Amino acid sequence: MLNAIKAGYRHFDIAQAYANEKEVGEAIRESGIDRKEFFITSKVWLSNYSCDKAYASVLESLDRMELDYLDLMLLHQPFGDYYGAYRALEKLYKEGKLRAIGVSNFYPDCLSDIVAFNEITPQVNQVETHPLNQQIFAQENMIKNKVQIESWATFAEGRGDIFNNPILKSIADKHGKSTAQVIMVRWQVQRGIVCLTKSSRFERMKENIDVFDFELSAEDMTKIASMDTQTSLFFNHQEASTVDLFLGFLGRK
Repeated sequence: MLNAIKAGYRHFDIAQAYANEKEVGEAIRESGIDRKEFFITSKVWLSNYSCDKAYASVLESLDRMELDYLDLMLLHQPFGDYYGAYRALEKLYKEGKLRAIGVSNFYPDCLSDIVAFNEITPQVNQVETHPLNQQIFAQENMIKNKVQIESWATFAEGRGDIFNNPILKSIADKHGKSTAQVIMVRWQVQRGIVCLTKSSRFERMKENIDVFDFELSAEDMTKIASMDTQTSLFFNHQEASTVDLFLGFLGRK
């Protein structure tokens, strides 16, 4: 994380399930940079769903990081008592412990449901987004509900041989950029998507945010749009097998 800070990053996306909250808090303090310069996102894990459990777990997250507030807290998955957990986030938002609240992996039906029956609309929905799964309909639904789309798997985790895709490589070559810069960052920026990148290499970290000196043309965007399979490369949260998978993580299967 310290290398990422040196490269210019200030937004860090973490989670209770990643077991990295303590280290992030330590890195912020070690950096010597004012806390206000950072935007820290974390996520409530399924085992902490229910109003009381979620509320307590967020306070524990703050304690682990030794922070007074989080910039954004999300519900990690759309299963279990996410209604109770979300109401805990609403309470913490009102108390000033959370500057923004939202959800992750909520498909349009779940998102519309939670928007309709809660006091505070989620500010963010973090979903798998890349050229092979572009979330066009989901983004339209978020715009309608005034929810900001944020991507995970921005690089598709390298699946589908995406870095060597001929459409993306030709566009990248035309602009003198890497496929990562074209497909995982600039393309999302132009679509109004908050783009999360991931790398352990310092030079790649710098490269991934060097995307503001060029613009993809309408033709470029149309070519990339043609790649959409409208299918997850990981799992479909609306399938029973995915529910079983996450129940297994909780020791319930």
